[in-house]
Amino acid sequence: MAFTVRLLLLISSLFLVLESLFVQTNSGKVDVGASLSATAGNSTSWLSPSGDFAFGFRQLENSDLFLLSLWYAKIPDRTIVWYANNGDSPAAVAKGSLLNLTADSGLVLTSPRGVQLWKSESISGVVAFGVLNDTGNFVLEGDNSESLWETFNYPTHTILPGQDIEKGGKLRSQRSETNFSKGRFELRMQDDGNLVLVTINLPTEFVNAPYYASDTTGDSNSSTAGTKLEFNSSGYMYVLRENGEKLTIKEAETVSARSFYLRATLNFDGVFAQYSHPRDSSGNWSVVWSVPDNICNMEVASGLGVCGYNSICTLQGQRPTCACPKGYSLLDPNDPYGNCKPDFIQGCEEDKLSPTNDIYEVQMLNNTDWPLSDFMQLNPSTPESCNQSCFEDCLCAVAIYRVETCWKKKLPLSNGRVDSGLNSQAFIKVRKGNLTLPVPQPPNPDDKKRKNQTTLIRVGSALLGTSIFANVMLSAIVCMGFFFIYRKKHVRPNQNVLDSNLRSFSYEELKEATNGFNEELGKGAFGVVYKGILQIGSGVPVAVKKLDFVVQDSEKEFKTELKIIGQTHHKNLVRLVGYCDEGQERLLVYEFLSNGTLANFLFADTKPSWKQRIDIAYGVAKGLLYLHEECSTQIIHCDIKPQNILLDDYYNARIADFGLAKLLMMNQSQTQTAIRGTNGYVAPEWFRNLPITTKVDVYSFGVVLLEVICCRRSVDMENVSEERAILTDWVYDRYLEGVWDAIVDNEMEALHEKTKLERFVMVALWCIQEDPTLRPTMRKVVHMLEGVVEVHVPPCPSPYSSEG
Repeated sequence: MAFTVRLLLLISSLFLVLESLFVQTNSGKVDVGASLSATAGNSTSWLSPSGDFAFGFRQLENSDLFLLSLWYAKIPDRTIVWYANNGDSPAAVAKGSLLNLTADSGLVLTSPRGVQLWKSESISGVVAFGVLNDTGNFVLEGDNSESLWETFNYPTHTILPGQDIEKGGKLRSQRSETNFSKGRFELRMQDDGNLVLVTINLPTEFVNAPYYASDTTGDSNSSTAGTKLEFNSSGYMYVLRENGEKLTIKEAETVSARSFYLRATLNFDGVFAQYSHPRDSSGNWSVVWSVPDNICNMEVASGLGVCGYNSICTLQGQRPTCACPKGYSLLDPNDPYGNCKPDFIQGCEEDKLSPTNDIYEVQMLNNTDWPLSDFMQLNPSTPESCNQSCFEDCLCAVAIYRVETCWKKKLPLSNGRVDSGLNSQAFIKVRKGNLTLPVPQPPNPDDKKRKNQTTLIRVGSALLGTSIFANVMLSAIVCMGFFFIYRKKHVRPNQNVLDSNLRSFSYEELKEATNGFNEELGKGAFGVVYKGILQIGSGVPVAVKKLDFVVQDSEKEFKTELKIIGQTHHKNLVRLVGYCDEGQERLLVYEFLSNGTLANFLFADTKPSWKQRIDIAYGVAKGLLYLHEECSTQIIHCDIKPQNILLDDYYNARIADFGLAKLLMMNQSQTQTAIRGTNGYVAPEWFRNLPITTKVDVYSFGVVLLEVICCRRSVDMENVSEERAILTDWVYDRYLEGVWDAIVDNEMEALHEKTKLERFVMVALWCIQEDPTLRPTMRKVVHMLEGVVEVHVPPCPSPYSSEG
């Protein structure tokens, strides 16, 4: 036993000696023609002369993907300091991808099939060799040892001693601790010489006001403007001014670069910090200094701040944590720094529908505020009057009381924080119990007439189907009943008060609200949608759908929408506010959703994030589940497509346009009707004279789900090759080949969640089966998307066509 131990110690010592010899003889030089392969386990890498740094492929945590990166090689966590990226996405690749060092293009990264994924840009000259320096800089050099390209000139989230950031340069944060996609925070050395920390309104490049600034700007008559951010080899960081002065970023005790590894990183939560780690590999990274001192207290003039909307930021140590207040929950449970949504529906219309005035309870928080969400200030005030004023105001979500002043705030709330210096009280309105469903309005003189009409309809529905003779007789009775009720009315013929909680508008009211139907939002088969402002409080934006009576069946469309939408209530459906039924004018008034259609969102120049798209897919599925199974009257939408899915302020999916819906009574399972819907989304049974069931919506949802996954239109004959033109066929072929990176166009964020990506694609393929009986119900679709139900391997969606 002792001999075995001594032998193992001898072997271990031998390996250490060999490693030492290797490090001593390694020059860090890489010849043209050299290559690295992304392989599982310990992938090969190129080392610096000291062995401190490595350049190569790192397998991402809980993923089959590899990141081309540069890291500390001698410490246990092998901290990444640089990674290759394509704009917003890191160059994360599949197993078997290759990195080649070439003379003409420098570093070239290709997929296992040889498709170029990334290369070192802006190289002018012929590359003679590459070299990884002990500073952590990988340099491509020419014949005269001049630098043609280097990682120090293309920083990601970290800078190292000896590295500078010139004017126009920047660091950007990661999306999260493990997600290397572009995050919301940037450190910028501006052209005016100011070093700033800012937030970005993703997915755009819009920059909010700085939440930290070095204040090193200068005018034409001054030499005090900053020229660059320097991190010298001793570990000292400062902004160098034009006059040679050095403005230290943060006064702190100097740490020896000889004894410690040093780095400065812009963290995913927006804190810029310098770290140290003992070179002998013991211990962990320690914070030397960080800015800002308290990021929770840093206000952003617009945008959502450090934490998401409706969230509360608390400083723990030197880093922020985020949490939702009571009655709110995370939009994405996997993103604790993301947006919080209310778990109830709050609004003026919803409050009116409540059976009691006692619908809210208060959550009181001390020293908590959302300082940029005020819409009204009351002074003087007391805590009691502040709380009461918010309760009585349907626009108010939170009231903050401080020093005899009350600030009333509405959603969404931004820049939330806890600060012991506020000396304030926050009163948050939260609905009691389950009081979000619409209830009947107070009785009016026409209630009895409406009840008589409704009774006739229900009696007729219950007795239909008993016999042909009975049906004929019943129809006659029902018609006579309607005739007498109609004759007894003392209101104009078209003022038909429906059994729903909708407001009746006059045509002049809506004409005034839309400024003479001036601003067009969109156009459909049955009319045009205009933007309007209802003069309620400070003005409520709405979308007014003006139906075109030149089109056949448009009045039937109007009646269908009133009956169906007026009785539906779900967070993933567009809410109908009211209607106009005056003379020949038929108009519908919807809530206005600021972020437009899913089509505009998906197919814009800037690709939405994977997380946003997944949330949207969940929302559409849950909205359809409600229509099919959970509302009082089963509804088939018949025209599910991205143009009929709208996005609210939080980018929640809201299904719109029930004009093509086919109403099914609870005791019916199918119906025959004329072909409806839109090319590319229409289920095959429409063309085969087969019964139409809720499975037509399932088919359309499957097509939309593939569009959401791929960010591509279902049919595109102009912008892609013939092979890729029909999205459903192309995705199924890629699925059979197991080529997931092609399906999402090498999107790292999606490939990082490969299990979820596979599940979503398989669910979509089940939904688009030509045989309706093979398609799942929307309830099962939701369960499969959530991972509650196992998703089996789908068959070919089009077996009929393949047999032909």
